[in-house]
Amino acid sequence: MPHYRLVIVESPYRARTRALARRNVAYMIAAMRDSINRAEAPFLSHMMYTGALDDDNPIDRQLGIDLGFAWWPFVEAICFYCDLGWSEGMINAKLRANRHGLAVEERYIAQNNDNQPESELPQP
Repeated sequence: MPHYRLVIVESPYRARTRALARRNVAYMIAAMRDSINRAEAPFLSHMMYTGALDDDNPIDRQLGIDLGFAWWPFVEAICFYCDLGWSEGMINAKLRANRHGLAVEERYIAQNNDNQPESELPQP
């Protein structure tokens, strides 16, 4: 059986419009595909837990974030996909990864201008 590098994938998820939400989900899937193509076994908590928890409910949202962090000790890197900019959740995750001395990778997969950052997404 081949060895797959275990990684966490972080990308923007929350959006203020349905069109941006669809774009973020499409980008999340593209990020997962990119990670798989790198011989990685990616984990995307924001893809999985938002299907069972209400991301608009602050208690559910925090639970989903905490459940995602529970996986961090078992991975080799936290990979941030940055084509769309940095969401608040991504920034908080990067700060946490840095505090804990975890390996962090910033990645870009777009080769064109189809994935423009939302104006509200800051760049760290």
